[in-house]
Amino acid sequence: MFGSRTDRQTVTCIGCGESVARSDAREYDKHGNRWERHEKEFEFFCTDCFSDLCRQPREGLETTLDAAGAGETDRETFLERYRELSEERNVER
Repeated sequence: MFGSRTDRQTVTCIGCGESVARSDAREYDKHGNRWERHEKEFEFFCTDCFSDLCRQPREGLETTLDAAGAGETDRETFLERYRELSEERNVER
């Protein structure tokens, strides 16, 4: 019903870019609703990056990630765009 947790599938951590076993990764849903699974593809964090996550409010995070090109551009371009957008967001507050 839910698939085997013993499979050897690997995923890429969106935090550090490392390939890790799916069983050792934590799901991340950029839409904020990991329980609605129909026709979704999740992104993943390795356990180290997941542990390092900031537990601050996420308001606007997904919009910023999308605007920065998360998953659609190379790492350097994404990080530069994300930094610029984050700085703009902080100035507005």
